[in-house]
Amino acid sequence: MHAKTALALISAVGVLAAAPAFAQEQTILPGYWDVTNKVSAIISQSKTEKRCITPAEVSKFVMGPSNRHYKCDYPTRVFKDGKIRLKGDCATKNGSKASIQATGTYSPTTFTMNAKISTVYAGVPLSANATTIAKRIAETCPVTPPAE
Repeated sequence: MHAKTALALISAVGVLAAAPAFAQEQTILPGYWDVTNKVSAIISQSKTEKRCITPAEVSKFVMGPSNRHYKCDYPTRVFKDGKIRLKGDCATKNGSKASIQATGTYSPTTFTMNAKISTVYAGVPLSANATTIAKRIAETCPVTPPAE
């Protein structure tokens, strides 16, 4: 695995973006959210954004890191009584792999997840920590003006 690929995999894991839908208790409410993702690995990165989370995107947001570059599987996926516990593995299309263990808390208007990520690059174990802290700032999302 190339060093940039390893860092990209670790960084992408910090962005809690997508996963299969689930049929469990209500986690967060849709709306306009302030989301901060922090990744501490070889290099520390932090990104804060305002994000519209629609009803259809709620499960994608809370259920664990995955995106179009990385496929993740979480055999342990517990969301109950305001607490989160995830354990699984992610892989890239070229076969790079990382293991993830995450814990956190949620309410209808808050979400926090801390993930520990481990992978191997050129035979050397690498680890990272990723944190997502989010709070709902409005029930509705701002109207986006039409493109000119």
